[in-house]
Amino acid sequence: MTARKAAPRPNARGRSAPARLAALVLAPFLLSFVLHAAHAREIVDSAGRKVAVPDRITRVVAAGPPASALMYVLAPEKLVGWVLKPRPAELPYLLSSARELPEVGRLTGRGGTANLEAIIAAKPDLIVDFGSINATFISLADRVQSQTGIPYLLIDGRFANTAAAVRLFGSILGVEARASMIAGRTEQVLGAVEKAVQAVPQSARPRVYLARRADGLESGNRGSINTEIIERAGATNVVDSGRPGGGLVTVSIEQILEWNPDTIITTDRNFVTHAKTEAAWLEVGAVKRGRVFLSPSLPYGWIDAPPSINRVLGLEWLAALFYPDRFHIDVRTETRSFYKLFYQVDLTNDQLDRLLEGAK
Repeated sequence: MTARKAAPRPNARGRSAPARLAALVLAPFLLSFVLHAAHAREIVDSAGRKVAVPDRITRVVAAGPPASALMYVLAPEKLVGWVLKPRPAELPYLLSSARELPEVGRLTGRGGTANLEAIIAAKPDLIVDFGSINATFISLADRVQSQTGIPYLLIDGRFANTAAAVRLFGSILGVEARASMIAGRTEQVLGAVEKAVQAVPQSARPRVYLARRADGLESGNRGSINTEIIERAGATNVVDSGRPGGGLVTVSIEQILEWNPDTIITTDRNFVTHAKTEAAWLEVGAVKRGRVFLSPSLPYGWIDAPPSINRVLGLEWLAALFYPDRFHIDVRTETRSFYKLFYQVDLTNDQLDRLLEGAK
């Protein structure tokens, strides 16, 4: 016969000792949440969710890389930590005050590494995600908000919505003046590029392949978030799976030879060497013509990685590559200006040279 362990005896109020301990542990957090709620305003986010956020926000957790980039640009002083710690090569292109922020992990995507207990311990006023709005992300936001008691906002990250998103998030963070400058520059770029390319007939547009990875055999489907600024810059993405949108796809060199793009944009430095030395790639029109361009990637990629506000400069760069007679910019001058306004760093000539190596 197995002895049964006696159940904890309730006290006079009907609570067991473990329950009293849990209440004591949670009490400060719950009190903080109640006080927060007493000074909150209701925000309707891009998913239509009504979320109560504090009037004054000083600490923010980014749910994923696109939100982290947006937070850094708008209010780096309010960023609790990085989704992924910056690599050594990226540090000189960031504010010195932000370089040593801790890594908190990511809540979104397959590589989700964030620990909810650690996020609660960081005491953020807000969690924000910037990107796609769908049932998966809405469910995650609702679940995390319910489990942590921390308000969680979803902001539409479509590239066309960038300026509106900047103004919305700037008003939530209380940095309206900075948000207005960033949004204004964004609108200026989008408008100038659209004006330059809108009259170009389809037959006259460059046919572009985005080469990812060292072997160049990963790309983005036509209409995907990975290639949307290539298409917005007036080019035809040769990768078309027959289904609009989608994401990354793996292709064969035989398919690329059949498409025969006249321009290749790559996000991998190793691919540049690969394309110039592999016999099959040497048969591709873009390689024959020397039109293989390396997208700058410090501290953020200009094509995606992440697909966030960093792509605004990438759009200018691509339009100037595709239509030098229609879209005139000095890439060095525009890059200096963008990094000063968006990233708040003054680029040295050496930093600029390293950044633009392979891009011209």
